[in-house]
Amino acid sequence: MIKLLSHLSYVAVTSPDVEASVRFYEEQVGLTVVDRVDGAVYLRCWGDYYAYSVVVLPGDQPSMATMAWRTSSAQALDEAVKRIEAAGVAGEWVDVHKIGRAYRFTGPWGHSMTLHWDVTRHESAGAAASIYPDRPSTRSKVAGAPRQLDHVTVACSDVDAFADWYNEVLGFRIMARTILDEAPVSVFSVLTTSEKSHDLGVVLDGSSAAGRINHYAFWVDTREELLIAADTLMENGTAIEYGPSIHGIGEQNFLYYREPSLLRIELNTGGYRNYVPDWEPNTWKPSMGSNNFYRNGVMPMSMTESFPPADGPSATEEGVPDEIMDALLNPYAKQGRG
Repeated sequence: MIKLLSHLSYVAVTSPDVEASVRFYEEQVGLTVVDRVDGAVYLRCWGDYYAYSVVVLPGDQPSMATMAWRTSSAQALDEAVKRIEAAGVAGEWVDVHKIGRAYRFTGPWGHSMTLHWDVTRHESAGAAASIYPDRPSTRSKVAGAPRQLDHVTVACSDVDAFADWYNEVLGFRIMARTILDEAPVSVFSVLTTSEKSHDLGVVLDGSSAAGRINHYAFWVDTREELLIAADTLMENGTAIEYGPSIHGIGEQNFLYYREPSLLRIELNTGGYRNYVPDWEPNTWKPSMGSNNFYRNGVMPMSMTESFPPADGPSATEEGVPDEIMDALLNPYAKQGRG
């Protein structure tokens, strides 16, 4: 298979209060508003090479409207469309703001994906132009502001089947997965279109809802910037949901927080790069530190929530016995380290 996809280019999310979310992105995250069109607000990180990387749309609940991926070429876009439709999924060609021709489809588990080759590159002028030629603009003045969009993690009812479909149809490399210690239940998998450990993640969703998102993530250059971001967020009244710490899978430094709509955002830095073309994904267990590298931190129950909120129990709770849920959230207790 030719390389079809290059990287994640933008995420479009919904918010019940668009202006509150946008103020948060501007004032606390450090993004810049670049356009407002028909109720949609387009924002970018200071290091994004394209016109925008986050779109905030009005909606009754926080959710993901679509995740967009740039293909490796115009020919790769056409080939990707052929493969998607051969797999029995029908999409449509759409015109996307400052992108143009794009193909949008809904995957087998209800997630909207937009594929495109054409882009509008960001060009800064005057005081916003960087003194460094490779930078699309100057750094944000907000402490710890992300350089760029990093990845998106969605939720679905069958983690392994999701990973297999996106691997076989669109060429995502499956890098690793997590199964529970107490039972052979896959609860997490990471896929990538590049040398990163992942730019697409998937967590187990025990609800009956389709197309949900668990979080999306930004990237900062250093661990110190991530810690400064955590400090800045907390001093501005934004609680840290989980972290800062390091994931075992991917080995990235991370922290999680919520924007005003309650949608979860992750901040990442560090981690390894994997260039092995025939990489065989490893299987982790929570007790091995898949989520917490140091094997000494308990993931809060709130991290199992995905969006939009499902009726009844949260994502991984529904249909999962209490003892298995406890093993996922606190896998080190039996070892005397919880």
